Amino acid sequence: MLAGIVTALVGFTSSFAVVLAGLRATGATPEQAASGLLALTAVIGLGIVLLALRYRIPVTLSWSTPGAALLAGAAIPAGGWPAAVGAFMVTGVLIALTGAIPWLGRLVARIPQHLAQAMLAGVLLPLCLAPFQSIGTIPLLVLPVILVWLVSSAIAPKWAVPLALVAALVVIGLQLTLDGTVIEASSLAPSLALTLPVLDPAAVIGIALPLYVVTMASQNLPGVAVLSSFGYRAPWRSALAVTGVGTAAVAPFGGHAVNLAALSAALSAGEGAGADRDRRWIAALTAGITYLVLAGVSGALVVVVGAAPAGLVEAVAGLALIGTMATAVTSSFSEATGRMSGAVTFLLAASGLSVLGIGGAFWALVGGLVVRAALERDALPARKR
Repeated sequence: MLAGIVTALVGFTSSFAVVLAGLRATGATPEQAASGLLALTAVIGLGIVLLALRYRIPVTLSWSTPGAALLAGAAIPAGGWPAAVGAFMVTGVLIALTGAIPWLGRLVARIPQHLAQAMLAGVLLPLCLAPFQSIGTIPLLVLPVILVWLVSSAIAPKWAVPLALVAALVVIGLQLTLDGTVIEASSLAPSLALTLPVLDPAAVIGIALPLYVVTMASQNLPGVAVLSSFGYRAPWRSALAVTGVGTAAVAPFGGHAVNLAALSAALSAGEGAGADRDRRWIAALTAGITYLVLAGVSGALVVVVGAAPAGLVEAVAGLALIGTMATAVTSSFSEATGRMSGAVTFLLAASGLSVLGIGGAFWALVGGLVVRAALERDALPARKR
């Protein structure tokens, strides 16, 4: 049970600031972003409880942190927030179809892994620069947070980002006290804001497709691998059905994507959840219940974070993503034969390019595939042999 509580706390606190940043970047108001966080947290909790009770294995879910980072680097679509919501809904449909249609899953698996990682690394770069850029603008506020993150990374790595978040909340509290700001208690309650989705072609291509690819490549496929490493077979079709339908269901309320947990999955599936492998599903069940509890306090966190000085929340989000970016960069250039296509994909994704209203993440993947076909095609048959 303790392992399950830790799973939910680490999963939630280590990246909810990234989710808020991503939703705000695609046009959500503070109320709509708060609604999205609440809806995501609730459906994750319900999905974990459902899968844990049905399959009796420690399968856990999370929101797509890489997907939220992708959104944070994107521009507001021409159709505004409703178009972004429509793109989230399409992402959910694609995830569900991947579980139902085998060839679609095989098609996703054929996307070169180093290109998907290069796209993710390029999207993450501007966010990971935020903590260090903030040193020049709000040094007295951000330096204590960075120091806590650094010390925690050396002593208790899995708690580094949650402790940095606690430090940021303390800094925000002190700043609000000095400014004499009063937060109304009524504003702390969680609430949902419904947005009617709009299917905009540019948003579908520029947001839904990259969000789908990065969620599958960086979350769902690694999530299956993590469970397999502990001797569990993930219920692939059921998990994608639950996460896909869950994503589509919460999209009108601002949720962007739900998926199998990857890194945090090890907390419930590993030995820390008990010596008896057949009872570790209880850790997943506890994680689901904890997520439902966290959904109730999400509104208060959003209000406090919303009152933060400009740049502080982005700094925390950047710290949360440094490890992910380091892994993505390493994977992007791990193979000598794919470094040129990886470099082009990375640079296009980091450039902030937008053509025909379609963001850089999509063009980065297209550019990488073109370079791979043009310059690295001779290496492909040799590697297959």
